[in-house]
Order: sequence, then structure tokens, then C-alpha cells
Amino acid sequence: MRILVVDDDPKFRSYISTGLAESGIDSVTAGDPSAALEVLRTDKQGFDLILLDVMMPVKTGWDLLLELRKEGRETPVIFVTARDTVEERIKGLKLGADDYVIKPFAFSELLARIEVAVRRRKALPPIEAYDLRLDLVRRQVTRGGKALDLSPREFDLLLTLVRAGGEVLSRSELLRNVWGIEFDPGTNVVDVHIGRLRRKLDRQGTALIHTVRGEGYRLGNEEAAV
Repeated sequence: MRILVVDDDPKFRSYISTGLAESGIDSVTAGDPSAALEVLRTDKQGFDLILLDVMMPVKTGWDLLLELRKEGRETPVIFVTARDTVEERIKGLKLGADDYVIKPFAFSELLARIEVAVRRRKALPPIEAYDLRLDLVRRQVTRGGKALDLSPREFDLLLTLVRAGGEVLSRSELLRNVWGIEFDPGTNVVDVHIGRLRRKLDRQGTALIHTVRGEGYRLGNEEAAV
């Protein structure tokens, strides 16, 4: 296994590298997101996983993860950070991270989480529904064999609708499952994202997302009753 460690604290990078080496894991370190991108773009061997801090100078770990996913890099990412609020943990996972480890931590736990993240990524089969194919590892979607350019949130929204199996999901359920919001603050964020996702899907075929008036949204290849 080979891991990229991204953290602005040199002592922490040394601590992680030493611990990984003692466990038989090779590692490369970077002190900030820009240096990490340079490593990823020039490295020829590839990495099995990235350990990523959140708060760093100039760019954050959030920024780096978004940039990696935009470039189509689907290397598993575990945030390792002192930022411990529920909102931040949810944000990291929603952006596409595989796990979120809070400092300080037991090194044995970190190793276990690394093993699980790598194994899970390799074992995730794609999901197919109608003429859609969702690649859970690369977080990519095709419809009728044609790739769709979805944002991370749009991907999560579509995945939630697919997993509902044609059942109607209310706005409150979508807010909870996709955004991690346990109550409806009266925002139209669900409708806005549904609209964007619907337009992208409809370019490649017939309508798949249907509005059920007064109830919510469902996925299907036929018109829903309104």
C-alpha cells in the first residue's frame, strides 16, 4: 500500500510517515494542497489512499478534495483533522471523503480505517437503474452509455433517488439524506438541485425525475400522478 499524507504540520507528517513505515506502508508527504496536487500530477506509481488535513494555508482540504474529484481522481480520502463538529464531518463525507478521523487518535484505529476505506472502494459494484449506471467508486454516472457531468451534490441526490426504488421522497427526507439537515429550514435548495439534475438527465433521454405534487420527488421512466 502507498499513501499520500497532506498536512501543514511537519511534526505530524513525520509522525504519520513513521507509523505507516512501521506498519509496512510506503508514504509520500506534502505540506499543502498545491504541493499535493503537484505530487499527484507527476507521480507515476499512484496512491492507494490520501490522508488529508482540513485547515491549511491558502487552500483547505475541502478545496483539494473538490479539485481532485473534478479532475476525475477517485483515490480514497480520509480527513485527519482536529475539526470535530458534526457539520464539518458531514461536509467532508458529502464532498466525497471516505472517512473522517479526529485528532488525537489511536494509530491502530487509523490503520483499521485505512484498511476498510481501501477495501470498500475496491469492492463497491456499480448501481444500474433504468438506463442509468452509477459508478460508486469513481462517482460517475452514465445514461444510455453517455457520461453525465454531475456535481458531488447532484451525484448524491441521484443516488438517493435511485436507492429509493421509485418511492416518493419528500423534501425533508432529501434534506436529511443528502444534506444532513434534520429539519426543513424553508429553503428551496432541494428544488434548485432537482431542477439542475433533471436538466442534465433529460438531455440524454426521457424524463426520469417526477414531481409528485404535495409529496416530493420520485425516479421512474413513466409520468407520476400529480
